[in-house]
Amino acid sequence: MTTPITPPTPTPPDHPRPWHGVLVATALPLNDDLSVNYGRYAEHCAWLVENGCDGVVPNGSLGEYQVLTPEERAKVVETAVTAVGGRRVMPGVAAYGSAEARRWAEQAKDAGCACVMLLPPNAYRADERSVLAHYEEVAKAGLPVVAYNNPIDTKVDLVPELLAKLHAEGYVHGVKEFSGDVRRAYRIAELAPELDLLIGADDVLLELAVAGAKGWIAGYPNMLPAASVELYRAAVAGDLATAGKLYRQLHPLLRWDSKPEFVQAIKLSMDIAGRHGGPCRPPRVPLLPEQEKAVRTASERAIAAGLA
Repeated sequence: MTTPITPPTPTPPDHPRPWHGVLVATALPLNDDLSVNYGRYAEHCAWLVENGCDGVVPNGSLGEYQVLTPEERAKVVETAVTAVGGRRVMPGVAAYGSAEARRWAEQAKDAGCACVMLLPPNAYRADERSVLAHYEEVAKAGLPVVAYNNPIDTKVDLVPELLAKLHAEGYVHGVKEFSGDVRRAYRIAELAPELDLLIGADDVLLELAVAGAKGWIAGYPNMLPAASVELYRAAVAGDLATAGKLYRQLHPLLRWDSKPEFVQAIKLSMDIAGRHGGPCRPPRVPLLPEQEKAVRTASERAIAAGLA
């Protein structure tokens, strides 16, 4: 018989760096007609915090921000703030243009958020000068910015040397590292010791936690928040016996966070666990039968182990 995970207490919302801890890149519940279910979203944000997560990140890739209308995107942020408080909400403010990204940062500030997360320019392969100018513009909104390095999808790589320049100029305070290269953690710490490293991919959590990460912008806590928080806190505390066991148990799920089908996979896992994941908006399509089987099997095993 398994023992259910006890939800830990989240970090107090007045933490001076509200991007620390486990911040969940929230999946966005959609109705069958693909409209946004704001009531379910509010309940989901509150449930995540009740289960020990420190905050939420609306309008990231997992939240399908690219296919939301401007009105929907703004209301998602406002809904999250109402549900858990602005100090626990770090919206993604990515946009093709710097002026638009700054406007989204200003909207987040007006809604009561304490910080934002920003991809580099991604309409083209931007050079270093363009990246610096982009972050400079968005920083003018007046909220701390956490950079999001995802060279796999954006084709723009925020290498440690560039991150150090962005930090030295005061444009960014942290980085969600999604390159998968855990060696970068040590180079970033050497070049910019005050720049907070945040785990950006679920399947390198243990490696980056051991390397000194201050937070985790997380995907799979959408399904199993309490177990994920226990894993993160054990890892950063150096409790490798606890963290290693949980990591091995959860890795068949966590690795989906680094696959192109991560939104569909996480939403399916949520459905299996009794949460509302629901459908995705096009152009995302349902998982292939073999993909669905793999996600379902891993999800059911986690549930059977008392982790969800």
